[in-house]
Amino acid sequence: MKLNKNIILDAVNNNVVSAIAEDIKNIDKSSTLVPSNINGVAIVKANQKAILCGKPWFEKSFKLIDKGITCQWGIEEGQEFKKNQIICTLHGKYNKLLEGERIGLNFLQTLSATATSTNILVKKIAQTSSVLLDTRKTIPGLRIAQKYAVKIGGGLNQRLGLYDEILIKENHIKSFGSIRAAIENVGNNNYQIEVETIGELIIALECGAKNILLDNFSILKAKEATLINKGKAMLEVSGNINIDNILDYAKLGIPRISVGAITKNIEAIDFSMIIDTI
Repeated sequence: MKLNKNIILDAVNNNVVSAIAEDIKNIDKSSTLVPSNINGVAIVKANQKAILCGKPWFEKSFKLIDKGITCQWGIEEGQEFKKNQIICTLHGKYNKLLEGERIGLNFLQTLSATATSTNILVKKIAQTSSVLLDTRKTIPGLRIAQKYAVKIGGGLNQRLGLYDEILIKENHIKSFGSIRAAIENVGNNNYQIEVETIGELIIALECGAKNILLDNFSILKAKEATLINKGKAMLEVSGNINIDNILDYAKLGIPRISVGAITKNIEAIDFSMIIDTI
């Protein structure tokens, strides 16, 4: 299953509703101290260089608090921005801008971080035939949001969830007793199987597997795997891959490289929002 407009819109709404319930519930006890007749203008500024991502979530955070809030963007989704650059300007009731500030920025800082970490690796392997994919190692509740951010950063999506596609991993194989038994139990070719050794790769190929994940293969073992495979199956490599070694794996000609770190090891992008009365 691929991300589409409806899946993204549902995620935006569900994520923001949950975030508002978590932060405000029925009242913002601080913002209610501010008179409701005061209007404000808020400027969101970047405190570091990064890739922008999360505009739908940011805008929804304010619209669900007050439909009267407007937002003008100075940066497009997926565009790189510089330190001290103005990202957007909001107009609305001062107290309502205060209510949405942290909720909106939380989405922006998290999804921009995901897109940025993805883009760094995508650029690293841009001159090869390999593509970068995400995993299910995402922040709970933000699966769709982070997979959206991966695409904004130039990466590709794996399955959206367990309901989506079959991936036979180590613990599944243990339950069947062997790779052969596990593959026989699937009953079709619409699956991916994880192997941890060259021996397991050979068995998977003998069983007719067409989509094989090389889990935690060293560069030397991955090279050996490509020579054994000879194009029989689609190969993917994953595990302990980072900015320092991803190009070495890509140069082997392995079509797919999946990296969990682009969604789970992110460092939030630093934004600030300053509000003034008008």
